[in-house]
Amino acid sequence: MKIKQIESFLLTFMLSFMLFACSGPQVTRIDSNEEVDLSGYWNDTDSRLVAEEMLNDSFANTWLADFKKTNGRKPRVIIGLVLNKTEEHISTETFVKDLERSYINSGKVTFVASKDQRVEVRAERADQAVNSKAGTAKNQVQETAADFMLKGQINSIFDANKKAQLKYYQVELELINLETNETVWIGQKKIKKVVSRKSYKV
Repeated sequence: MKIKQIESFLLTFMLSFMLFACSGPQVTRIDSNEEVDLSGYWNDTDSRLVAEEMLNDSFANTWLADFKKTNGRKPRVIIGLVLNKTEEHISTETFVKDLERSYINSGKVTFVASKDQRVEVRAERADQAVNSKAGTAKNQVQETAADFMLKGQINSIFDANKKAQLKYYQVELELINLETNETVWIGQKKIKKVVSRKSYKV
């Protein structure tokens, strides 16, 4: 009798364990470049594609050729504020990094460190001036200034009914000549997504 009770207990325990294990989260690793859109909200794919497309659009404008013809070198660019004016949380820092990477990898411009990065680098140079071995410390007042600043914003419009939701994003960027304050390029990229569900609740 006791053996049957023990067997019954072990069987119940094993079944309970299996049910618990099956009800846990299942994680599948995928390629980081694979396009995945689960909710329709702004995601990493949107950030990367928008950065690449807007970069290509900016280079198609005449400002780049005009600057090289006048100055005989590649322009130096810095990224200013990119504002999130949507109602959802969007990591503008990730979008800025996508823009930086696209610009740098193009080889057509020279990139200048951001405001926050310059503060950290200046502190490091100041520390080197005091603590580094003679001849190895980097000189102060040798920074290269930017010629242009890229800045912009992300806007959105949402619309929904009982069966679907429309997610519309509009990204606007402009490139400003830091010496003349002239806007030499304005770019705009629109993304429109329709998310359909069998039983969608607003």
